[in-house]
Amino acid sequence: WVQLVESGGGAVQPGGSLRLSCAASGDAINTYCMGWFRQAPGQERGGVARFQIGGTLSYADVVKGRFIISRDAAKNTLYLQMNNLKPEDTAMYYCAVDQWPCTWATPKYWGRGTQVIVSS
Repeated sequence: WVQLVESGGGAVQPGGSLRLSCAASGDAINTYCMGWFRQAPGQERGGVARFQIGGTLSYADVVKGRFIISRDAAKNTLYLQMNNLKPEDTAMYYCAVDQWPCTWATPKYWGRGTQVIVSS
């Protein structure tokens, strides 16, 4: 069992930055891959940035060069630094974990999400 708690969302103007955090706790948390997903109103939830097996990073094309995913293993915390935010980044952002081999086809656990609104 794993618990994920996101924080750091909010409202920001286009071009601004936010840093999301995901505090993880539970059994064998260090054995999981962690990642960020998002869901905008009327759209399906999709991957934003994820760690894959071996520590490889994967980013959605629309966030490459603007978002950075990182993980502090000592604190069991996942981060998402979001820069140069655009209105189309507005969504509920979710933290998730997946088990080996971390295909992300069906993530094992989800957080409740944190809302990001990008608007002038």
